[in-house]
Amino acid sequence: MADLWWVYSKPVPADGRELWTLFLQCSCITALIGGLFYNWMFASLEYPWHLCTAVSISFSLLLLLTLFSVHPARCVFSMVMPTLGTKQGRKLLLSTCVVISVVNVTPNIVTNVQTVLQVIKCICKNSSGSLLNSTALLQAASQEFGGAIQEAVSLLTLYKPMNGRFKFSSLQNTSSIYRKMDLAGEKISRDFLSTEMLVKDSVRAGNRLVAGFSMLYLCFESTWYLKNYLTDLRFDNFYITGRLERLAADRKAAHLLVGSPKTLIRPRGLWLSREEGVQCLVRAVLLTLALLLLLLLLAMEHFAFSVADTAVRRAAQFSGVPVTLHIKYRAKIGILPSFVEGFGFPSEEFPLRDFEQSYHHDLISSSAHCRISPPVPPNPSVLLVVGLLFCILYSTVFLETYARRLCRKIAASFFPSWEEKRVLYLYRKLARRQKKE
Repeated sequence: MADLWWVYSKPVPADGRELWTLFLQCSCITALIGGLFYNWMFASLEYPWHLCTAVSISFSLLLLLTLFSVHPARCVFSMVMPTLGTKQGRKLLLSTCVVISVVNVTPNIVTNVQTVLQVIKCICKNSSGSLLNSTALLQAASQEFGGAIQEAVSLLTLYKPMNGRFKFSSLQNTSSIYRKMDLAGEKISRDFLSTEMLVKDSVRAGNRLVAGFSMLYLCFESTWYLKNYLTDLRFDNFYITGRLERLAADRKAAHLLVGSPKTLIRPRGLWLSREEGVQCLVRAVLLTLALLLLLLLLAMEHFAFSVADTAVRRAAQFSGVPVTLHIKYRAKIGILPSFVEGFGFPSEEFPLRDFEQSYHHDLISSSAHCRISPPVPPNPSVLLVVGLLFCILYSTVFLETYARRLCRKIAASFFPSWEEKRVLYLYRKLARRQKKE
């Protein structure tokens, strides 16, 4: 591995063997990066497959030519990998989490809300139909009741009343009501579908913009680091490296490193300075806020599924409401009672025919013929993927410090002569400081 890295980081290959080794290394790297780039564009950014294929092949060929022929470009590309563990890498992973959550969670929420609306529509439709059908019960009762009265008064010979039947008109045509309910349901479904498409398109467009900007910024940040590394001896030059220790030992000035200022960092092991620890905590707090927002979205999905599932189960358990119409009629007829009593004769009353009848009807609020789509449960794989990505994100919070140290080592391996100048500059700075003290 050391020999392969030595060939990869050399400005110019020494012979044909190193040239072919460098070409094979660049070919393997570009093939791997091209495949990842295609998968990222197709699966995460949701571009068409033919566009992803064309762009990934063009990108791979351009990357192969650049890496094989340009030495600083290999250094910049090598620093892009550890830069993924910094702020820009977190932005890429965070945008991926947002897209995965929104694209997979939003349709489930909309579908479950539509299920609840379908249950409400079914209950309203069946209840109104059953209520309208109950008017036929009232019509039958009124006809029988009126017929009984007509039959009773027909026995009288002195007085013949007019037709004594009650007339009750009921609404039998329910098609217009059902049509209005269907139109209202279709309008609500179209509104939800347009809202879902708008959210998905907005998130997809925003993710593409963020992803493109983040990738460009990754390359820019690596280029900016290399430019400052090669032009400014003070840039990122506060590490007590092995070369600095060897230089101090050769000049018999190891005491300079023992009493070194606190601003110098000895990059050994997992030790972090106080300043680096505070920065890691701040980054972790900001990342936690983003995690809470995504968890709120996932909680909304579970809540929508719970409401839809409860509505479907309770609607299936609804029983009919029994309605009973009981009519009891009793009447008597007296012939001029006040006139007869005035002459001292007792008044006589003739009882008419009694009427007592009960009518039964059930108000039904649910039916098996209703078209209700089943509620969609949350996809556990979405929560698993989001949790895994956030574990990686939290790891990058603490790995950012080590990623920056790795960028320094990569630049030093590509430009060893310039690293010697930087080490010598830091050594002289420490010597001047001790002499001044």
